Amino acid sequence: MRAQIMPSKIWMLAAMLAAMLTPMSHSAVAQTDKSKPASETAPAAASGDAANRTKVLRAAADALGMVRWSDIGAGPIHLPGIDAVNTMEIRATGTVGQSADAEYHVALAYNPPAMRVEITRKAAAGGAPQHTIQTVREKYAWNESEIGAGLEPGKGTATPAIADQKERLLQLWILPYGVVKAAIAAGDKTAVSTENGATVITFPLSGSLADVSVKATLDSKSLVAKVETRSDNAALTNLVTETEYSDYADHGELLTDIKSPGHIVEKKAGRPALDIRVKMVDANNPYLVFPIPANVKAASAAGK
Repeated sequence: MRAQIMPSKIWMLAAMLAAMLTPMSHSAVAQTDKSKPASETAPAAASGDAANRTKVLRAAADALGMVRWSDIGAGPIHLPGIDAVNTMEIRATGTVGQSADAEYHVALAYNPPAMRVEITRKAAAGGAPQHTIQTVREKYAWNESEIGAGLEPGKGTATPAIADQKERLLQLWILPYGVVKAAIAAGDKTAVSTENGATVITFPLSGSLADVSVKATLDSKSLVAKVETRSDNAALTNLVTETEYSDYADHGELLTDIKSPGHIVEKKAGRPALDIRVKMVDANNPYLVFPIPANVKAASAAGK
């Protein structure tokens, strides 16, 4: 059985997003009536929670521009909403770990879940820049000496990095788009509340990250402003993150109406990990593939 965070059907959001097309009104949110037996009020409260959850998640998806809605149809019949974000490239510069003035290039996909992060760090005076490529796809993680390394004889080296799989895959799901997708996939395990006047969404991840819980805070425009993660395993401090997103805009060379954060600041286990400014985002679903080298599959099967 394939180990991945969410079933592939979530990427089209089919039934769930179709349900979101139902107009929201105050009458749709059931109110608890204390005069009624608990057996009657409990379903009403659950219905109200579900309606509010749907309303908040649709607002978050709409704020990012990640869903294409179609209200074409007669009467109550509508075509389903379509998730417009599957693959994406992000180019940024800033501080990565202890390295300032680093170049940060991300290629990602949500079906299947995968991410490749290229980091070029400026070297000390007279030295050569340090270039790393860190890749993850589902349950596999590896480092590449060049893109596509290890797929053909004589073409670079792919080094298994099984121990880094969870940490790398988590980076995909704490991006604003990943937050919305994962919160929808979590269904009624997703809760919506208010803290200090801001809307907060909490939900668990699944698959290899089933021990990780996510807390996302939305700003006044329903954009994901802050994401915090915690693991049930206290020893996995690399899964304890706090990421802030700001300066949202359409950063594409070809405009897509998909908003992306212009400034990303991340801490891991309380320590600065990332402080970057986004220069360009290709949200036009660029052609990106993440084939898994044979030696990486073999190492994963052997548990090395």
